[in-house]
Parts: sequence; structure tokens; C-alpha cells
Amino acid sequence: MTPTKILVPIDFSSCSEQALDYAVSLAEKLGATVHMISAITIPVLGVPELGVGLTSTMLDKLAVDNQTALDKLAAARNDKKIIGQVLIRTGDARDVILQTAEELKADLIVMGTHGRRGISRVLLGSVTEMVVRTAPIPVLTVRGRQSRIAA
Repeated sequence: MTPTKILVPIDFSSCSEQALDYAVSLAEKLGATVHMISAITIPVLGVPELGVGLTSTMLDKLAVDNQTALDKLAAARNDKKIIGQVLIRTGDARDVILQTAEELKADLIVMGTHGRRGISRVLLGSVTEMVVRTAPIPVLTVRGRQSRIAA
């Protein structure tokens, strides 16, 4: 089955931008549409008081800033008119990605991976790994160029 709706999670890292470029290139070849999602996650780390410190004004500004940055990424890659929805959602990135894929009836998720190992992977977790494990649709991962290990 050829994908027609590709979802690309964006965290504004170079890895996610590389995944977006890959998805756009793939979509051009397949005649598919690329939808973009960015999750605003409020890390409370088990301390509710940290979440309280973020006012609704701060959250609104963060959402506006992220939407502006996401729209800029989309506009720079939309010369073939293949960019579909450009969305900002609040919540855990893993859940947001899976929920959005379901809502959009996406056929494929294309996401960047930092290639972390060891303690940094343990401490930071892996959104990509969790999505690969739990998504009901194929997930294509794009390794960031700076993550490659020299031979």
C-alpha cells in the first residue's frame, strides 16, 4: 500500500528537519501529502508546582511561537503544494503523535532520531522508539546527519 498521508513530528531539531525533508521528497515521488505536528510538552517531572509556574499567557506565547516556526518550516518546503495540515498540540509528544496519526488517518509516520545511546538515552528517553513500538502504521526513522558515527 502506497502512503498518501505522511505525518512528520517536528521538535525543531536538525534531526526532525532532516526527517521533514525526507518526507517531502518521498511525498513528491508518491503524490502524497505531508502533515506536520509539534507537541508542546510541559515537563513537571513529578513536581506539580513546576507546571503551575507556567501561566496561560506563557503557554499561549509558546504555542504562537511554535506555530510561527512550524509555518515557516512548512512554507519553505511547500513549493509543490504537498504540505497539508500544520498542527500544534499540547501533551506528551508520544501520545500527541499517535493521536494525530489516528485523527488524520495517516498511512506513514516519518520521524527523526538522534541516535542517543547509554545514559543520555536512559535519561532523555526516546519518543521515536516508543512510537516505532506502538504505532499501528509504519514508522520510517531518519537518523540525523550529526549522529552518524565515523567509520
